[in-house]
Amino acid sequence: MSVNEPERENSLLSSIILFIVFFVLFLGGIFAFSWGSLNNVWPFAIGIGLFFLSFWIPQTFMGRSDSGSKAMVRAKTRKPSGEF
Repeated sequence: MSVNEPERENSLLSSIILFIVFFVLFLGGIFAFSWGSLNNVWPFAIGIGLFFLSFWIPQTFMGRSDSGSKAMVRAKTRKPSGEF
């Protein structure tokens, strides 16, 4: 890793904190479903919303899904594998 290359990984502590926050969101979605009934659909809507947020926020804003087109690949260090 060169001096000019940015760090793309979270530290261990921030990764653990982020995991706990989004796991609590996920568990909150599961807990919301326990309050649901056929007469009250709001717990189901809240549960689906919490499930959505617990997966969408990490994958969209904290993941590497958008780094493929902007990734800087050095031509000098990249070597072909020779196998097809």
